[in-house]
Amino acid sequence: MTRAEELKKLCADLDDAARTATAQLIDEIVFIEERLRELRQYPFIAINPKNPAQQKPTPAAKQYKELLQQYNNCIKILLGVANKESGGETSPLREYLNGLKNGGGTR
Repeated sequence: MTRAEELKKLCADLDDAARTATAQLIDEIVFIEERLRELRQYPFIAINPKNPAQQKPTPAAKQYKELLQQYNNCIKILLGVANKESGGETSPLREYLNGLKNGGGTR
């Protein structure tokens, strides 16, 4: 099963309009995941050979950081839509986290 198919399965219970709206988002998520994998092959820190204490981020590191932010935003949107359309059911993990946030929860 491809990554796109996995994400589409997550949205299988959505109505037609929501599924259509999330289709492009899924394509973007898959594209960003591929770019992130490619960028991981490059060094993220450039070290000055004359002064090893002098370091700076590479262009790959900057691009990775930007793409990772976009990826996280896309995932949040997709999960938000999937959760909203699933009849308002709250996952056990979400209930636990909400309990912790409100000062309760079981440990």
